[in-house]
Amino acid sequence: MNNEVTRILLADDHAVLRAGLRALLNIEPDITVIGEAGNGNETLEQIEVLQPDIVVLDLMMPQVKGLDIIEQITRTYPHTRVLVLTMHAESQYIRHVMQAGGAGYVLKSAADTELISAIREIANGNSYLTPGVTNVLLADYREQHQEPELTQPTDLDLLSDREREVLIMTALGYSSKEMGEMLFISPKTVDTYRQRVMDKLQLESRAELVQYALKHELLEAK
Repeated sequence: MNNEVTRILLADDHAVLRAGLRALLNIEPDITVIGEAGNGNETLEQIEVLQPDIVVLDLMMPQVKGLDIIEQITRTYPHTRVLVLTMHAESQYIRHVMQAGGAGYVLKSAADTELISAIREIANGNSYLTPGVTNVLLADYREQHQEPELTQPTDLDLLSDREREVLIMTALGYSSKEMGEMLFISPKTVDTYRQRVMDKLQLESRAELVQYALKHELLEAK
């Protein structure tokens, strides 16, 4: 996004929460709240009128479900990105949000410490998942791969467990430093794992690596 100030639409059916978020965000010099919506229909109307950079969206909206709103935004307003702010940390919600085109996922319990960072990451063209959410996805991925698979081997089988973790976290938008902190290895080691992944999969760029993860449904519900 090219705007110096990131323009935010707050979409949540709790007016008190919206007021708190507005106060929190409007303190920041590079962020401004340009509108609010209390239900799904109002959210879509406000997006049409205001054309915000980012919609901070609750999943449980009246009238139109949050996932349906994300799909409509992705399809109709590709310049507007969606940051989900929710109380739900279950893996099925996270996967569905990403599948629908969401750019970020932050738990309401962490809004005071992570919301601003998440907005800035998304405004810069990256994705953002709160660390607790990433742990949920990784744990779910590991659980899915505990049982022997009877399918034909693929190039994905060339990767070690750690290389697959780096592949997934890279696709989720994490930096080498952030991955290093979560996996307890150095950023340089993360870079080494990422390069091994790209060599084994014959990929030449980070964008191709992300496309590979999406194509093989590494981030989506089975």
